[in-house]
Amino acid sequence: MKLKNKLLSIVFMIFIVIGALTGCSQKTQVMKDREGNEFKLPKKVDTIISTAPSNTEVLVELGLGDKLVAIDKYSKDVKGVNKEAKKIDFRTPDVETIVSLKPDIVIASGHNRDGNEDPFSEVKEAGIEVVYIPSSSSIEGIYDDIKFISKVTDTEKKGNEIVSDMKKEIKSMKEIGDKIKGKKSVYFEIGSTPSLFTFGKDTFLNEMIEVIGGENIFKNQKSWLTVNSESVIKANPDVIFTSEPKKDALKSIKTRTGWQNIKAVKNNNVYYIDKNYSSRPSNNIIKALKEMSKDIYKDKHE
Repeated sequence: MKLKNKLLSIVFMIFIVIGALTGCSQKTQVMKDREGNEFKLPKKVDTIISTAPSNTEVLVELGLGDKLVAIDKYSKDVKGVNKEAKKIDFRTPDVETIVSLKPDIVIASGHNRDGNEDPFSEVKEAGIEVVYIPSSSSIEGIYDDIKFISKVTDTEKKGNEIVSDMKKEIKSMKEIGDKIKGKKSVYFEIGSTPSLFTFGKDTFLNEMIEVIGGENIFKNQKSWLTVNSESVIKANPDVIFTSEPKKDALKSIKTRTGWQNIKAVKNNNVYYIDKNYSSRPSNNIIKALKEMSKDIYKDKHE
């Protein structure tokens, strides 16, 4: 009798342990997004809303293009997105439309904010999880963005593969870039109206110039910045890149007053770099890097 009671007690304890473990596994996992905001990880992600093209590009690369039920207007040109996905202005998002789409998660961007106000506060109140990904300022940050998106969409294996492939490509280009002596100076123009717009250190684009063996003429300044024409003329860059989408962007640069004596202009080393590949912090920076590397050192980067 005592043995029987002892066995029953053991069986009872096993059931308690199993029940506790099962309960733990069913608990909602609380995570922090890339801004540090807490959110509850959805148990499944079958429908997604993306509010920025950089995030959309990552989602498509993860094989989730068909799960996008709504995107921002700039994401419509991303190859692989669901053609039926609604186009929404996420600066003033239509809460009713978003809620009606019943997304499992909204992957938002820091660009969607206007000041400190959260444009998705009402969406969150409706019980929909919203995660924020601010625009990363480094290549390492882009890796972390991809890993985060793959984590919340249960595609971690694919996410790790993407990051691993990017690292291999960048390592290969950097090995060539590091061996280059007498590195060429570079001015990268990402806007010209109303002022010349470029960047300095603490930006992923500055890192990209360094990877391919170039030297940004504004590397001693910080982040995104406006400059005047005289500062570019004085720096006298060997190479000029522009991502301005205008058809006559190259001609405009070459015919500017006082620019005819800049080495890049004199030697016809002025190149267009795809705006989407170079401006969006996503896996597609590899495509921009390849464009840049072939333009700056044609004989070294094949």
